[in-house]
Amino acid sequence: QVQLVESGGGLVQPGGSLRLSCAASGSISSIYGMQWYRQAPGKQRELVAGITSVGITNYVDSVKGRFTISGDNTKNTVYLQMNSLKPEDTAVYYCRFIHSGVMYWGQGTQVTVSS
Repeated sequence: QVQLVESGGGLVQPGGSLRLSCAASGSISSIYGMQWYRQAPGKQRELVAGITSVGITNYVDSVKGRFTISGDNTKNTVYLQMNSLKPEDTAVYYCRFIHSGVMYWGQGTQVTVSS
């Protein structure tokens, strides 16, 4: 069993920054493979960023150059550094992890970008 807890969301002005965290607990050996998704009101959930089992990162085009995903295996935590935030980044952000064939989701953290 794996539990994922996101934190770090909030209200920020356009151009601002936030850092989201996703802390994993349970019987896991590595946080690599974790992904960040987001869901804006009225829209489908979309993949934002991921970090593969060998540490390769990938991003949706709309956040490339602004968001950075990273991980700390000693803390079982994955981060999403979000810079130059735009109103269209407003969404609930979720982390997802597939472990031993089971998909886990966190509860989500709200990010609102508004002046």
